[in-house]
Amino acid sequence: MTQTRLTRRAALAGAAALAFAPPAMACPSRPPLWFDGLSFLPDELYTIDQTGLGGMICDVSEIREIRDANRTPRYLRDYETNLAALDKAVARLDGDPHAFVALKGSDIDICRGCATFLQFQSCEPVGTDLSRLAMFHGKGLRVLQFTHHNDTLFAGGALERVQSGLTDLGREGLAEMNRLRLLPDVSHGSEPTMLEVARRSTTPIALSHGACKAIVDHPRCASDEVIRAIADKGGVMGIFMMSFWLTRDPVPRIDHLIAQIRHVVRVGGSEAVGIANDFPMSGQANLVKLGNDNAAGVKEYLPWWQAKQREGIPGFDTLPQHVVIPELNDIDRMATIARALDKAGFRSRQVERIMGGNWQRLMVDVLG
Repeated sequence: MTQTRLTRRAALAGAAALAFAPPAMACPSRPPLWFDGLSFLPDELYTIDQTGLGGMICDVSEIREIRDANRTPRYLRDYETNLAALDKAVARLDGDPHAFVALKGSDIDICRGCATFLQFQSCEPVGTDLSRLAMFHGKGLRVLQFTHHNDTLFAGGALERVQSGLTDLGREGLAEMNRLRLLPDVSHGSEPTMLEVARRSTTPIALSHGACKAIVDHPRCASDEVIRAIADKGGVMGIFMMSFWLTRDPVPRIDHLIAQIRHVVRVGGSEAVGIANDFPMSGQANLVKLGNDNAAGVKEYLPWWQAKQREGIPGFDTLPQHVVIPELNDIDRMATIARALDKAGFRSRQVERIMGGNWQRLMVDVLG
């Protein structure tokens, strides 16, 4: 980690905070900024207020499940379905007092509501027609993921027996994303995909939601090499709430989330890490119904996990014992995480960066 990178990113973060933070007394009931690196629109938009979020990357893509010959589920995002899903999300947020479609990083203003950066969790809706990138961008899309677990026409996914990187189409697509100022998201990508995007992108990139491979050795988690590549590019990695990729310990605790954050800070610096969710705002619904009984709730994940075992995908040899950290599987998770970071000894400026400042700086850097 070079001193040059730290100085540049610290300056950017400081400039973003001064330029875009509201006056200190404007919203006394909220923290400076809490930002979720991967969330979803709730059924009732007013519940966003309960999270304390001033910004989020919001996946609005919709999936269609298919099954292979061996009954393994695959999840596709086709063009027509997701064009309609994007339009629906924009219409839902139009004029809403709790959240709004954010088009630039400078749109973030916690007094207006939650700045919502719309995302697709795959390039599948683009197909082979790169002109769709500009069309989606014009409709409000601001973050685009290359793949969701499996290979796409753009890039190699994390959960494949043979890992591959960007395709020729993916390289052209990345260049067009850079031109449009569409944030490239390498979540769910293979190691070659993540490293190649970091190397080729002319803008900072995101790994919107993930975890560290040094702690849980699984292809869905990012290696130290990937973390450094994202940090060197000026990007951000969000640590998410899926506990079976946060720890292999039988009982997941908040300490395991903090350990993931601390690892990214150690490898890439405190400007390279943020918070993500990847569950509904109110928590993973089935676990909430079960009172966060992980022993019961994990059963719904086992058929998929066992299918990956049969496919011979690395990292699935041991069955998971849990899904969520119970204390974080509710709508107050951001407040809980902020308190845990403070208790763990992070400095106040670091806490501000991790809870939202780093995401804000990234959005300003890439989107303006």
